Amino acid sequence: MRPPLPPFSAESAAQKVRAAEDAWNSRDPERVAQAYTPDCHWRNRAEFITGHGQIVVFLRRKWARERDYRLIKELWAQEGSRIAVRFAYEWHDDRGQWFRSYGNENWDFAEDGRMRRRIASINDLPIAEAERLFRWPLGTRPADYPSLSDLGL
Repeated sequence: MRPPLPPFSAESAAQKVRAAEDAWNSRDPERVAQAYTPDCHWRNRAEFITGHGQIVVFLRRKWARERDYRLIKELWAQEGSRIAVRFAYEWHDDRGQWFRSYGNENWDFAEDGRMRRRIASINDLPIAEAERLFRWPLGTRPADYPSLSDLGL
């Protein structure tokens, strides 16, 4: 079981969103994959992924390319077993070019609280290092760090 479980209230959905953010900020592919059903289906940009093995391979490749990754997720809407999220993350490539990536995700959860479907649409914006907003130490975003809305994103 991966509480909170569906059906989600606004409060339990926000808890689920923060748990997902914390897991992704760990940049640990195996930890992240455990939050999904073994046969989970993803669409990430134009890539289609199924199951834990493909999730781990995808995330290893992602975080090898997207260095110093820091993510903030925010609940957009919830109903029943579904949650909609908006997010932004900052990272740089191997040449030192920084990006802020913006996106939306649609999630659907199994009864045991693991995600069975993740659909993500993402756009990347090159930014200067001085334009970065996500400046906490790598890992979990501090509880008192501003949200996307607080940052004007």
